[in-house]
Amino acid sequence: MQVAGEVGATQPIGGSGYVEASGGEASPYAQYRVIRRNGAVVGFEPGKISIAMTKAFLAVNGGQGAASARIRELVAGLTAGVVGALMRRHPAGGTFHIEDIQDQVELALMRSGEHEVARAYVLYREKRAAVRAQDAAQRKAQSPSRARGLHVTDGGGQRALDVGLLSETVGAACAGLGDGVSPQLIVHETLKNLYDGVPMEEVRKSVILSARALIEKDPAYGYVTARLLLHSIRHEVLGEEVSQAEMAIRYADYFPQFVKEGVGAELLDERLARFDLLRLGAALDAARDLKFTYLGLQTLYDRYFLHVGGRRIELPQAFFMRVAMGLALNELNPEQRAIEFYNVLSSFDYMSSTPTLFNSGTRRSQLSSCYLTTVGDDLESIYEAIKENALLQKFAGGLGNDWTPVRALGAHIKGTNGKSQGVVPFLKVVNDTAVAVNQGGKRKGAVCSYLEVWHLDIEEFLELRKNTGDDRRRTHDMNTACWIPDLFMRRVVENGDWTLFSPSDVPGLHDLYGEAFAEAYACYEARAASGEIKLCKRIPAVQLWRKMLSMLFETGHPWITFKDACNLRSPQQHAGVVHSSNLCTEITLNTERP
Repeated sequence: MQVAGEVGATQPIGGSGYVEASGGEASPYAQYRVIRRNGAVVGFEPGKISIAMTKAFLAVNGGQGAASARIRELVAGLTAGVVGALMRRHPAGGTFHIEDIQDQVELALMRSGEHEVARAYVLYREKRAAVRAQDAAQRKAQSPSRARGLHVTDGGGQRALDVGLLSETVGAACAGLGDGVSPQLIVHETLKNLYDGVPMEEVRKSVILSARALIEKDPAYGYVTARLLLHSIRHEVLGEEVSQAEMAIRYADYFPQFVKEGVGAELLDERLARFDLLRLGAALDAARDLKFTYLGLQTLYDRYFLHVGGRRIELPQAFFMRVAMGLALNELNPEQRAIEFYNVLSSFDYMSSTPTLFNSGTRRSQLSSCYLTTVGDDLESIYEAIKENALLQKFAGGLGNDWTPVRALGAHIKGTNGKSQGVVPFLKVVNDTAVAVNQGGKRKGAVCSYLEVWHLDIEEFLELRKNTGDDRRRTHDMNTACWIPDLFMRRVVENGDWTLFSPSDVPGLHDLYGEAFAEAYACYEARAASGEIKLCKRIPAVQLWRKMLSMLFETGHPWITFKDACNLRSPQQHAGVVHSSNLCTEITLNTERP
């Protein structure tokens, strides 16, 4: 059996480091490299994987398999699966070791049920491994180890990789986590993925990824990975390698400089510089950095830590103190309160919401999580509401919009003597605004739109999250919720009919609940039955309820929320009617149309 020895590898062409796609365009795999067994780094080319698999099939099925359409289609599908698995591990580009690629090929063959081909492939790999081991043993006496031959690029020059320092760093990250973690295994995996001349930054990334890959074997590796990431963050922020033991002193020295740099970069509120920074810096507890798991620290690094020109300037304990200082700005004894806030945050006894963590202590200290609004039934109010959505989303506010007052599809527009397009086209704009205003790249905006179930557009509203139909009338990135009065549920239980109206034809109905709503609704139904209200629709209540539940099962939307229950239990009944909940449906506040 003959299989391509370096699956997925190809030599760089013209010194560019990757193969050019047709038309002179860069290959989508230009950011990926393959480390061969001899340490050479070459470009990644999925075509080599296809060739290796095809040869494996030929070894089992004979030469007639080469022309088989089934084999070609199967190889193409398996190759796509292997490439997808590799891309998921390094979505932003990186290096693969040749053995990792061949492991994925082996897994793909097994999972597809091609056991004979997989068996032949495994045997071939074992045979080649034995040959290489024999050759390596013969060369061992006169050849230095690969690790001793590795050089790293750092600060514009090259130097030998300090394997001892690398092992010491990994060992410190594993300290106190028990026998379930192996520093030697992490170092071995790291060295396997390095190549001569690798940038030192890539070494730090490689050691983190090597530890991360072991988390599924033992959860303790989550803490190891977090500590290795923390070591990398310290290097980025402080500009040098600093051990965990040294941070007890370094935090106090670094913190005043951090505040000064943040104020100078117009990131932090100038009032933070008026605090006793030496006292606050001395209160920072470096040991609390070790409380992080990998996912938590990586999330803070990606989204929360302040940066200047892409370089992080904030360490974890400085982050918590910055948030605490922002919360304590108006306290009588701000330093004491800041330390108290810091202690509960950094010990994970309490954690503020995302907007507070994003913005506290900054020049735009918007700390609230949720906002509820009611949209008026005119173009100026509608677009003013969308503008307010954008401004609130910019600084991490979550939104709950009540759209029930907006007239339904087909309703008369007095100003233009035309007919309304209903609420759905405006909800599409709300959806796209949430995507466009993505909180400075930290996360996309979040909004939920509410509609009462007597609104004539409710049936289209229920379909907003479907993956089929006219995409111009779909909102894939916005949440939806039905605002349901008790009367509707009584009609469902009684198997009665339910009438849908345009809010422009039933004034006041939106602001009523309980028995007052039931009486007004019955009156409007009588007017519709007599022909006085022409724009309406009568359907079985059970039919609408079933569609609501079907859409909820199919798409997760709309959420089910109850108007009367929220209003009857509201402590602000004197201030108005509750028209909706918020983005997460745990807050109910009264709102009014502008």
